[in-house]
Amino acid sequence: MQQNIDTEKDLQLRELDTMCVNESRLEHKWYHNLKYLIVGILFGVVFVKAEVVSWFRIQEMFRLQSFHMYGIIGSALVVGMISVFLIKKFDIKTVYGEKIAFHPKKFNKGQIYGGLIFGLGWAVTGACPGPLFAQIGTGATVIAVTLLSAIAGTWVYGFLREKLPH
Repeated sequence: MQQNIDTEKDLQLRELDTMCVNESRLEHKWYHNLKYLIVGILFGVVFVKAEVVSWFRIQEMFRLQSFHMYGIIGSALVVGMISVFLIKKFDIKTVYGEKIAFHPKKFNKGQIYGGLIFGLGWAVTGACPGPLFAQIGTGATVIAVTLLSAIAGTWVYGFLREKLPH
């Protein structure tokens, strides 16, 4: 009973933040996650073939010299919006029958600061978190510095989270 109350309090607090509140309560064996590894590898191959991981393509985007990356990002936004619309309209559930819930998020100035820092890091390094591993996989091992920096930044955020504007 106490665990349910603690879980409900945790979900209520998370709804105020930008953290995920749709975590599955199901437990699976370790090999259940191999499908995510396979999809991740395929996703990395698509990123490489579409030149999404290309430092030059990313620099072209930030210099407003090419539409390539804007087209990819824009099409991903459209697919995401259509997907959310369909999930809400038809009350689609997960493959395990769990309800998908969308919770309203409050806007705050910390999101602007975070977005500016994220964009600056993306422009300087030519990498965002999505394709980091694909970039390393293509042989751009210097991106390991960016990966370590992303991990360090995540740790610092977690450490300072309670003191930051949310």
